[in-house]
Amino acid sequence: MSKKLVIVESPIKARTISRFLGDEYLVESSFGHIRDLPERKMGINIENDFEPDYEIPDKAASIVAKLKKIASSADRVYLATDADREGEAIAWHLTEALGIDLDQTERIVFHEITETAIQSAIQNPRHINLDLVDAQQARRVLDRLVGYELSPFLWKKVAKGLSAGRVQSVALR
Repeated sequence: MSKKLVIVESPIKARTISRFLGDEYLVESSFGHIRDLPERKMGINIENDFEPDYEIPDKAASIVAKLKKIASSADRVYLATDADREGEAIAWHLTEALGIDLDQTERIVFHEITETAIQSAIQNPRHINLDLVDAQQARRVLDRLVGYELSPFLWKKVAKGLSAGRVQSVALR
C-alpha cells in the first residue's frame, strides 16, 4: 500500500508531526527553499514579463531527488510548508521541481504544531494560493533587480563590498 506524503520545511517539524500521524503517512522535510534564482547571473528574463529562471541549487539537489522518488509512489502529497508567502512559494516550487500532479496534491496549513492542529489541517486541505506565490516571486525578482544592478554601481562609485537591496537602500537613504 502506498503512503501519503507530507512535506514540511523543517526536519524538526517533520519528526514531531510524524508522531501525530499514523503509519499511512510519511513526513519529510524540504529543508526550506528548493529552487532559487541562479547565483552568478541575473536569472530574470526582462524581455519576457520579468519571468524568473529558477534552478535547483547544488545543496538542494539530493533533497529534491529523494522527495521526487517518494512523491512518485505516494497516493497523495500534502504540502505543509509555512503559512506565509514564502511557505506558499516553497509549496509551489515543490510541485514544479518534483513534477507532482496537482490532482494528487493538497496544500495544508496550521498555526501550531499540535496533534489537533495537524489533524484539522489534513481534514481541511486547500489549493496553493497562487496570489501569494506571485507576491513572493515579485518580491524575489525586485530584490534581485535592485541588488544585482545597484551593488556593482556602489562598488565602483562608493566602496567595494557595499550592497544595495530593495529595503535597505530606502532605509539607509
